[in-house]
Amino acid sequence: MKIAKKLAVAACVASAFTMMNTQAEETKAPVSVSQAGTALPAGVTQGPSIEGVTEYRLTNGLRVVLFPDASKDTATVNMTYQVGSRQENYGETGMAHLLEHLIFKGSKNFPNPTKEFTNRGFRMNGSTWLDRTNYFVSFTATEDNLKFALAWSADAMRNSFIAKKDLDSEMSVVRNEYEMGENRPSSVLMKRMQSMMYDWHNYGKSTIGNRSDIEHVRIENLQAFYHRYYRPDNAVLTVSGKFDVQKTLEWIVKDFSLIQNPKEALPAEWTVEPTADGERVFEIRRKGETQMVAVGYRIPSALHPDALGVEVATEVLADSPNGRLYEALVKTGLAANVFGYAVGAKEPGFVIFGASVKKGESLEKVKDKLIETIEGSLKQKPMTSKELNRTKAQMETMYERAFADPEGFGVGLSEYIALGDWRLFFYGRDKTKDVTAQQADSAADKYFVRDNRVVGLFIPDDNPQRAEITKAPSADELLANYKPQGTAQKIEAFDSSFDNLDKRTQRIDIGDLNIALLPKQTRGETVTVCMKFKSGDEKNLFGKANLQPVAAAMLTRGTKTMTRSEIEDRMTELKMAGSITNFTTTRKNLPAALELVFDAMHNSIMPQDEFDQFKKQMQVMIESMRDKPDALAQNAITQHFNTYPKGDPRYEYSLDESLEQLNKLTVDQVRAFYKEFGGTSRGEISIVGDFDPKTVEKIIRDDYAKYVSKAHYAPVVTEYRPVKATRVVIDTPDKENAIIVARSVFPINDTAPDAPALTVANWILGGGTGLSNRLIERLRQKEGLSYGAGSHVRIPAKGDNGSFVFRAIVAPQNMLQAEASARDVIAKAIKDGFTDQEVEEAKKGLLQAMQVARSQDDVVARSWNDKMENQRTWVFSKKQAEAISKLTTADVNAALRKYIKPDEITFVLAGDQKKAAQKKQD
Repeated sequence: MKIAKKLAVAACVASAFTMMNTQAEETKAPVSVSQAGTALPAGVTQGPSIEGVTEYRLTNGLRVVLFPDASKDTATVNMTYQVGSRQENYGETGMAHLLEHLIFKGSKNFPNPTKEFTNRGFRMNGSTWLDRTNYFVSFTATEDNLKFALAWSADAMRNSFIAKKDLDSEMSVVRNEYEMGENRPSSVLMKRMQSMMYDWHNYGKSTIGNRSDIEHVRIENLQAFYHRYYRPDNAVLTVSGKFDVQKTLEWIVKDFSLIQNPKEALPAEWTVEPTADGERVFEIRRKGETQMVAVGYRIPSALHPDALGVEVATEVLADSPNGRLYEALVKTGLAANVFGYAVGAKEPGFVIFGASVKKGESLEKVKDKLIETIEGSLKQKPMTSKELNRTKAQMETMYERAFADPEGFGVGLSEYIALGDWRLFFYGRDKTKDVTAQQADSAADKYFVRDNRVVGLFIPDDNPQRAEITKAPSADELLANYKPQGTAQKIEAFDSSFDNLDKRTQRIDIGDLNIALLPKQTRGETVTVCMKFKSGDEKNLFGKANLQPVAAAMLTRGTKTMTRSEIEDRMTELKMAGSITNFTTTRKNLPAALELVFDAMHNSIMPQDEFDQFKKQMQVMIESMRDKPDALAQNAITQHFNTYPKGDPRYEYSLDESLEQLNKLTVDQVRAFYKEFGGTSRGEISIVGDFDPKTVEKIIRDDYAKYVSKAHYAPVVTEYRPVKATRVVIDTPDKENAIIVARSVFPINDTAPDAPALTVANWILGGGTGLSNRLIERLRQKEGLSYGAGSHVRIPAKGDNGSFVFRAIVAPQNMLQAEASARDVIAKAIKDGFTDQEVEEAKKGLLQAMQVARSQDDVVARSWNDKMENQRTWVFSKKQAEAISKLTTADVNAALRKYIKPDEITFVLAGDQKKAAQKKQD
């Protein structure tokens, strides 16, 4: 699996695919002073340290990994438990994930933690995989916040309620999450694929679990599971970001050192999956608009010597647009897209390849070509040095990006902790450089074989091609002679206050091009670029607005001097991550990256074959949305509020209209549109991070400022137009999930005196960063009707078309009750108003969330673009924050009642109406 995938944190999701776990490392020799010179508290010993990341251990076995980084005013506390769905017994599938949900329901000393998270502006989440469960909170880096996060993590370890009442409400929420996966053909296909790969090992069971197990699990079983595995000697605490090491260690000792392990040892495990001995095939027949085919193979543990070879071979085959599967299937028109990824785990995992196929076209041809390419391509034509170097460069960039983000890195270490040791991140990074094409070819030849393949029925054979998977070394054995190659980096402790953001930013205007340059030291010398170019007006864009996104997507698919593949390779070489106009790179590569972007913007030729591929991909995507509840609900709500004539740039096209327009579209139309509207001399460019401003300014002056659009420009502003409320019901038969979307519109913009009050009102009603707003408390916490529910208000800077939007994901049988509950919550809020306590907590949480956002370079870059477009600085944001801090309860309630009116809200319900009716009758 790619490094970026390894470090991605699932949003409380029980994925069909999972990762890694291991046994605890042996205690290191005691020392009294850390490598950084910090005096260690009594009972703490220091372990290994690499590039500023250091491990410590408490006497009860708790391992602590500290990664201090003062470059941002945030910190993250992550707790990893080495337990996941692999440890579940018969009838208990999904239990590890269900327990993850219940931990957030409260503990002895923190009975309502999510409410406090919201009050403090915390971001919180958890995730469950096959071999581990983790919980994290990210917050503004204050001592009080850090002490709270550590104390809660400690209390949650042994004192969580795990109560029957919480299980009863949360079970419905988890079941709703299960049903979300059942709505997606790809999720259903991959979950079945996983089960077909294993006969005995628990890796064959999806982490989300079996529906009946989720619905009938006993609270006693959950409590026993919790007390058995949630213990210091089975956990690793990670703290990353801005904090004082000495104080943090002292607080950790205070909160965790007295926690005792259970007397019973952790259960032993001994199941080993037999070697696969024949091809397997399965079919899933359900309603849907997109065909898919997948091919899977079992592979060794992520600790096995062949693991990196498998990963490199997988990427060479599956990369888009440079991979061999893309060449064989997408470019030839057989498939709309292809994918592939390896799932490395503590014990033998698996790799999946697949393709999406337009409905009505031959799935059998795609299956045959897929297998032929996977199992024969690298045999017939060994991996080239170009393919190898491209893949290794991509992986190297991903490692660098991961380590440059303290928050993501601190949480992402869970995956390496699950393998056996957090140092495996650095080990993998360094060893990736040594992988050879021969190793990758050999790994593919060994494991991508017929009798290790899952796509068909079992077929007896006198000459089986069995793939023996040998035992992998332990993490300690791999690391025995390992010497890290990296060094600790110097970074700047940056002040992200409003005043300092204005003070540190260099503002330059070159004609109609507004530029904001904020140079500062960053980890890995990273730099974030955000560009927004503007052309056209209400008149000359009439009937052409649908061409804009197509033209933008075609810019990097071929220029006068480079093919799409060469552009992708160049972006990899320059360590560019993101889109062509919003990306991160490094100080060294920024000048060349800006030149590459300009070349794509100025010299794109939009090749016919690339346009045909893109068009087909978009056709498949739109067609796949025609039976999805979320897409149908969103389509209905946008159509109801469609107040502009067809062809107007502000007109919202329906799914059918979008498909009709796409089918008629030609590459010549797109080329002609860009010839008229293309340009880089008007708009905004913001750059934040480690770079030389003079070099950047020269490139912008010499290139970007001189490429002038031929089309006249004037802002296209959407004004408020009243729309009569209604209620729309859409039937989606056999779908296991339903969607509720509601919207109302009203005249407002962000300069209105009561705009801050409306923002706070929505924070209490359905916004916030946690699980304690009124809507989520009612629909999820109290009634267990929805996995996700909430609201937001749109307050524009231009025009006055403000809106309130509510959205909830529910089971079809809960759809009507969820609608009634949401309406009731809104009505009661307007009738009774919010309390003084709610308003004060909301103000505090919102202001802290704003502070956290200002510490993120990408947020600052996007914000500068918005501010320059509206002739503003951070003074405007500062005044908004000051206005929020001064709000009274009367101000907030007045804004709520002025703008949110129940009889003006349109509700759209998309779901299986038969199931909804049956629930109503019951």
